[in-house]
Amino acid sequence: MFDNKSYVIWNNKGGVGKSTIAFHIASVYAELHPEEDVVVIDMCPQANSSAMLMGGGKESEDILQQLISKDEPQSIVGYLTEATLNGDADLVKYITKLSPINKNLPENLYLVSGDGNLELIAPLLSERAEATPLSIKDDPWVKIHTIVKQLTEKRINPERRSVYFIDTNPSFSIYTQIAIVGGKNLLVPINADDSSIFAITGLFNLIWGTSTEHPVYGKYTFASKAKKQGLELPKIAYLLGNRFTQKKGAAHAFKALSNEALNKMYDEFKKNPDKFEDFGVTISDISDFESNYSIELRDFNSAGVVAANQGLPLSKMDRHTYEVYGERIQVAKEQRELCKQTIDDLVGHL
Repeated sequence: MFDNKSYVIWNNKGGVGKSTIAFHIASVYAELHPEEDVVVIDMCPQANSSAMLMGGGKESEDILQQLISKDEPQSIVGYLTEATLNGDADLVKYITKLSPINKNLPENLYLVSGDGNLELIAPLLSERAEATPLSIKDDPWVKIHTIVKQLTEKRINPERRSVYFIDTNPSFSIYTQIAIVGGKNLLVPINADDSSIFAITGLFNLIWGTSTEHPVYGKYTFASKAKKQGLELPKIAYLLGNRFTQKKGAAHAFKALSNEALNKMYDEFKKNPDKFEDFGVTISDISDFESNYSIELRDFNSAGVVAANQGLPLSKMDRHTYEVYGERIQVAKEQRELCKQTIDDLVGHL
């Protein structure tokens, strides 16, 4: 029987498309792999991927409020709370089967929904993590930071593999740290801008630490504690380049920026290849690295607006015109098909 898979989608920069990518790859993966159970864990207080998966619009907001308002929230906050108090939690209590809510999604797609109260419980999680150990074997910091990792080792059906996609917040708060530790593989989305390039350096520093530890606060960082505790961290699988446009001039600008991002990633690969997923191929130069670790995504444009608003996977978009908040949005067939092919290709690599 195959082991579970788990992918965490993170970059310490907002607006790079983490939630949209999570929505698309999870729904497509579930469509292409009906023999597996697919679970999205929404570790972002904004719960954008949850809203998309539940059909978008006001209806999804109402459903989300129902889930998080229960005495035991049927959300990631409910799961984290029980696991923190009891050392473990029953996944079935906190997952939501999506097809009864959003008929456009396959039967094997599930959600542990996002919850704005993640911000409220973050100080409590931090306090628990920093608690004084009760014995030599007790390690509160590791217990808290591996809650989602333990979740992704569970199966919805014992006879079927479960595949997890973890959406995240750009902040490096404790719930983001827990999310990152929860994934075996890391997918890093970037936009065609300088701040995305700078964020790559920040990503490595936050997860694995700087080359020289700060003499005062260095020992208090996540990276320092993870290294000290021998905590298993995810391997970088792919750098996902989001195109802003397909116009020729802007595409050249994008390529220049994406090349710079690629150079930064390749420099890290040369220094520490163990931080990257081993695909069993020889990487001799940056061209080899790009072929194996970089995937360019098209800008979803109007197709993405419709998909996000209506919880509609690209495979289900079969009309030229959709209504979004009273506006009629046109989506060209060519655009739909090109975007769908891009996501299908990405999912094929997973």
